[in-house]
Amino acid sequence: MATGQIFSRNTQALFYNYKQLPIQRMLDFDFLCGRETPSVAGIINPGAEGFQKLFFGQEEIAIPVHSSIEAACSAHPTADVFINFASFRSAAASSMSALKQPTIRVIAIIAEGVPESDTKQLIAYARSNNKVVIGPATVGGIQAGAFKIGDTAGTIDNIIQCKLYRPGSVGFVSKSGGMSNELYNTIARVTDGIYEGIAIGGDVFPGSTLSDHILRFNNIPQVKMMVVLGELGGRDEYSLVEALKQGKVQKPVVAWVSGTCARLFKSEVQFGHAGAKSGGELESAQAKNQALREAGAVVPTSYEAFEGAIKETFEKLAEEGKITPVPEVTPPPIPEDLNSAIKSGKVRAPTHIISTISDDRGEEPCYAGVPMSTIVEKGFGVGDVISLLWFKRSLPRYCTQFIEICIMLCADHGPCVSGAHNTIVTARAGKDLVSSLVSGLLTIGPRFGGAVDDAARYFKDAYDRGLSPYEFVESMKKKGIRVPGIGHRIKRGDNRDKRVELLQQYAHTHFPSVKYMEYAVQVETYTLSKSNNLVLNVDGAIGSLFLDLLAGSGMFSKQEIDEIVEIGYLNGLFVLARSIGLIGHTFDQKRLKQPLYRHPWEDVLYTK
Repeated sequence: MATGQIFSRNTQALFYNYKQLPIQRMLDFDFLCGRETPSVAGIINPGAEGFQKLFFGQEEIAIPVHSSIEAACSAHPTADVFINFASFRSAAASSMSALKQPTIRVIAIIAEGVPESDTKQLIAYARSNNKVVIGPATVGGIQAGAFKIGDTAGTIDNIIQCKLYRPGSVGFVSKSGGMSNELYNTIARVTDGIYEGIAIGGDVFPGSTLSDHILRFNNIPQVKMMVVLGELGGRDEYSLVEALKQGKVQKPVVAWVSGTCARLFKSEVQFGHAGAKSGGELESAQAKNQALREAGAVVPTSYEAFEGAIKETFEKLAEEGKITPVPEVTPPPIPEDLNSAIKSGKVRAPTHIISTISDDRGEEPCYAGVPMSTIVEKGFGVGDVISLLWFKRSLPRYCTQFIEICIMLCADHGPCVSGAHNTIVTARAGKDLVSSLVSGLLTIGPRFGGAVDDAARYFKDAYDRGLSPYEFVESMKKKGIRVPGIGHRIKRGDNRDKRVELLQQYAHTHFPSVKYMEYAVQVETYTLSKSNNLVLNVDGAIGSLFLDLLAGSGMFSKQEIDEIVEIGYLNGLFVLARSIGLIGHTFDQKRLKQPLYRHPWEDVLYTK
């Protein structure tokens, strides 16, 4: 594997299995380092295509999303790093697919628990094709001031603290991603910082070894010394021992193998990583540290002395003129995301939507402050839910039952009315449910089903002003306005609408007051004297009775009642109710497999 540098300021990666935070952290690091182009060229999300919006400094950018590895590699031939955030179940297959792409040179496998047999196949293929695998079970790697993989080095604050926004002189390799963050900080305190850092991962069979990267660092001129953090278990460190003994490493190596405390336990200990388990004396931390020391590495007596050993080695190189400490630079500030700035109290931002009827932020949704569990446990019906979401209060049972009766009575009025006809024609044209429903709903207006609000509005105004039925009807006539809620195409004074009678019976039985309904009946008496079809229709009945519900319940102020009528609440009842019937007509036509509707010629008057 040897060779040398695997990343640069121009390196671009393909990111497999979209994760917003690690990608944004990569882009923030790019901006911090002064890169001109983002390091993430594309995202691979199996089965999805399009773009993902992210930030590159202050600028919002769109990163392409591809549905397959092959498509992404074809679209971004210069992207030679594959960052795999797939789960352990699919990480091996997707990694092998990426390795087989000629454009991919380096793969980082983040997942833990990848089957060892699969990992061995990946390693064998990568080595035979001169490719680099970092991981599995890794956080990735970083080249300071140039490129980083995913969540490597953590937050931007930590990256700045560790001076990773510009290159230093130290090459670092570790098994542990978490300890890498710690060592980046340690190295930044006592040297001019990291040039490149790699966490090979804690699995038993890492895709690349400690010695693989040390030998690479040895070939990178900018790396003047190396720091290694190993751990008990396995024999990876011994390949580094052999490389040191054979003189393959000409630069100082400061090393420590963690896990010396394992000897304090009476039985064998499994530490955090799969590979951190001593299988005998040779795999103990003490034996490895001793072997490294004898091979020529600088090995302290304890982890506490590790920092001092790194500092002493760096200072010696500086005194010998082998290192010219890197001049410090001030990195640009990273714009803070609005959400985090709001949480920290740094900024105030206006909201874009106000909602007073429901809240889904807690453990369960609430309607007007009433938890969903309460609605179910207390046996609330549709009328109760409407009272909460429309009127923001829990109305008495007789009110919510009246709402439910209105919905039931207005759900459908046969296939011949305009709304149902439109829905049937649309459904027979092969359109979907929503299109068929909407085509019917769009006919609701002043001529079809939309008179409920107007009936309530005019009846209320006339009653509140003390107009007699005669004065009301004649004043409407002079204005050229038909009285809403009065008149029917079929029903007559001697053949009343059964729906109106049912509503009136319910109101007389349950409502504390029916003054508006009684006024509407008086108006009907007057209009019937003019024509037998000028009866109180269902719109007029619902409109007048809803006024009685609002006024008689004692739960609404006059201003609230006026607002409810003006906004159009009552028409909402008709829209809600009739949607049930329109959906039914759609299903009926689909079930019957009715063909495209064409209006018959004989039903059309063709004229000039």
